[in-house]
Amino acid sequence: MKVGVPKEIKAHEYRVGLTPGAVREYVAAGHRVMIETNAGAGIGATDDDYRNVGGTILTSAAEVFASSEMIVKVKEPQPSEWCQLREDQILFTYLHLAPDPDQAKGLLKSGCTAIAYETVTDPHGGLPLLAPMSEVAGRLAIEAAGSALKRSAGGRGLLIGGVPGVQPARIVVIGGGVVGTHAARMAVGLGAEVTIIDRSILRLRELDELFEGRARTRFSTIGSVEEEVFAADVVIGAVLVPGASAPKLVRRSMLSSMRKRAVLVDVAIDQGGCFETSHPTTHADPTYEVDGIIHYCVANMPGAVPLTSSQALNNATLPFGLALADKGFSAVLENPHLRAGLNVHRGRLTYEAVAESLGLPFSPIEQAAA
Repeated sequence: MKVGVPKEIKAHEYRVGLTPGAVREYVAAGHRVMIETNAGAGIGATDDDYRNVGGTILTSAAEVFASSEMIVKVKEPQPSEWCQLREDQILFTYLHLAPDPDQAKGLLKSGCTAIAYETVTDPHGGLPLLAPMSEVAGRLAIEAAGSALKRSAGGRGLLIGGVPGVQPARIVVIGGGVVGTHAARMAVGLGAEVTIIDRSILRLRELDELFEGRARTRFSTIGSVEEEVFAADVVIGAVLVPGASAPKLVRRSMLSSMRKRAVLVDVAIDQGGCFETSHPTTHADPTYEVDGIIHYCVANMPGAVPLTSSQALNNATLPFGLALADKGFSAVLENPHLRAGLNVHRGRLTYEAVAESLGLPFSPIEQAAA
């Protein structure tokens, strides 16, 4: 198969869809890989690095899209990319369609087959292609919170871990999944006072054992969320409903009862955000203030550490990408985990949670593939 890797064009996105190491695997499997010039610059990979492992360098994204049967990216396609996709071309990337009707309509119009990293599953019910970036984002969330807490950034002027004799920051993590666990791990390691809120008693038990009393756990109710948020210096929003828009767990009316200059970090912003007052920001301008509360809502947090992120992402996506390159759309029909990743096919939405979030018709895969 002809596989294409365009340079990422989202603002301050430095990751790359395939590293030279991954390209070598595709080439060894008999595929031709075409990479847009300088696509790997953000991770320090030169065009020669790609040539040396068998890749072909093309001078423009237009050439890559036109000559490829499958496009492998990191972030969702931008408007200038939608129009370059075509029927029966496979797009393999993060999509996050639920809060993005314009992108959804662009993909539907293109007729392409779009497989979302974030909804591909594994035999244990996990999300293996979302997990590595969730690990990175969870850890970065605490770094971001630490920066936003500084008085020079508009925050409370508080050090996350405190110092001997001084109270550390109180950090509340809403959601005990991969993002929340890694955020809590970082926060605990820095010496913060950490509380994790989740709706699963089983997960809370696992977290209690994992942290051995160094982090508190609370069952999620309206009341418990309010109590913890009102007393927090930092709130990490780490709630995920696979494929669907994130629930709004912190309402604007709650902000006035929070500590002034507290920080909200919305890691769920790719799925619309779990704070009512969230809207996407960029690495260049990451924060804004609403009612005296600092909001950090960067939609591509792992893009800040592209070398780590690209390697971790490629480790996870490689077997799925190779299966698609080997078998094309047949791989989706044969593999239930890739099948779960199919969001759009030949002008139809094939992921029910996305269709519900967008208010658009849902088509079962069997119907869309007929």
